[in-house]
Amino acid sequence: MQRSISTEVKDGRSGRRRCAGQRRAASSAIRNAAALVCVAALAACGSGEQAAPPAPAPPVEEAPAPAPAPAPPVDEAPAPAPPREVDFSGGDAARGEAVYLANCASCHGPRGEGDGPVAATLDPRPANHADGTRMNALSDDYLAGVILHGGPSVGKSPMMAPFAGVLDEGQVADVVAYIRTLADPPYRP
Repeated sequence: MQRSISTEVKDGRSGRRRCAGQRRAASSAIRNAAALVCVAALAACGSGEQAAPPAPAPPVEEAPAPAPAPAPPVDEAPAPAPPREVDFSGGDAARGEAVYLANCASCHGPRGEGDGPVAATLDPRPANHADGTRMNALSDDYLAGVILHGGPSVGKSPMMAPFAGVLDEGQVADVVAYIRTLADPPYRP
């Protein structure tokens, strides 16, 4: 039985067919788009073969930390100072105190007890210039050598900096004279 267009329009079957056809076309377009997205995603991931894991880095061999230099035993006699042409025994203690307070007290303390504000940060701690038992055994030349050339010049700590470029020999002689006033028991030449 053949139906007329007017009959199809009246009962709405043509609209259903058209709707169903559009749905099939849209569904097909969605499937095609999804397939295209999947293909693009696979292409972006590479060929599908797994890449070999990177080779492990060779072990880094660290050089062992150098051993700290052993501190000289307390009972050991200090190394002799290098020979000097200057006589450091004739300094002025009053002038030496001003130089000492300006240049030495930050580590050794104002009374030379090794307790200046910087002392706590130093290892080893600064020498105690008030320890007469130790200091009185040291010559003026030895003390001047430490002041001028630093601790390493006599086998002591490199934390004791050289003052050769800061103080002249007269000032060093004055500082040595002041250090001698700090000793307990008192220094006797």
